[in-house]
Amino acid sequence: MSGKVGPVLVIVLAIIAIWYFSAVLLNTQFQEDIYKRGNIEWSTGQLISDTLSQERPVLPAPHQVIIELYNTTVLKKITSKRSLVYHSWVTLSTTLLGFGIGTVLGILLAVGIVHNNSLEKSLMPWIISSQTIPILAIAPMIIVVLNAIGIQGILPKAFIATYLSFFPITVGIVKGLRSPEVIHLDLMRTYNASNWDMFWKLRWPSSVPYLFTGMKVAIATSLVGAIVGELPTGAVEGLGARLLAGSYYGQTVQIWSALIAAALLAAALVSIVGLTNKIVLKRMGMAQ
Repeated sequence: MSGKVGPVLVIVLAIIAIWYFSAVLLNTQFQEDIYKRGNIEWSTGQLISDTLSQERPVLPAPHQVIIELYNTTVLKKITSKRSLVYHSWVTLSTTLLGFGIGTVLGILLAVGIVHNNSLEKSLMPWIISSQTIPILAIAPMIIVVLNAIGIQGILPKAFIATYLSFFPITVGIVKGLRSPEVIHLDLMRTYNASNWDMFWKLRWPSSVPYLFTGMKVAIATSLVGAIVGELPTGAVEGLGARLLAGSYYGQTVQIWSALIAAALLAAALVSIVGLTNKIVLKRMGMAQ
């Protein structure tokens, strides 16, 4: 166990050291301007200390971000609009809805593609090309179009999350459904198995590991889509709203705390999917 923790700890300490060094480097010019305007004499030690405690730094120091996270999670009620937990929950709700829709859509598309050559030739190129469109360009269009037909609230943002999440699910399931060996398919035919039997007893179990691999990617991209979906709507709730408000008012510490919260949320979601993957495979007798 210690052999695994050691390298990780070294990397984390290296990242923190680089972060502190970059914060001092990027915040120095502004701090020197403050000294000049105030005709203040300063030393190197004071400069370093002041660059790491600016109210609106170019790059906040790690301890500033940690303090902001503590103040907006532990010291705020989760129902408060200033609570990062509250905003994380709003984004999480959108993420899970988009992920759920994307998973169902991806599975249905994959099943259709595998069992119908016409669908593969007509749909697959469009599915692949859809992912080349920048999400920042298409998100406002989705929001405007859905608002025009009366669809508002969480659904437009969830559809943006769906747009990003269905692709890895589709690709993974297609590969998984085609993973059984020819000899196994022939064996099923010798038993006079129907197409449904072949799908449910052979193709689907073989595709489960591929499904969870795609889901790990999809849940993370769904979170990105949820955050992006909050930006063009002028939302006042969610991590995207926190990022937007921070950029408007130059609150870089708030921006970084929201980014860290999003990263932690993504890590937690991917871990949950990974744990579910192990449990399901173990119950299926396919534990790796």
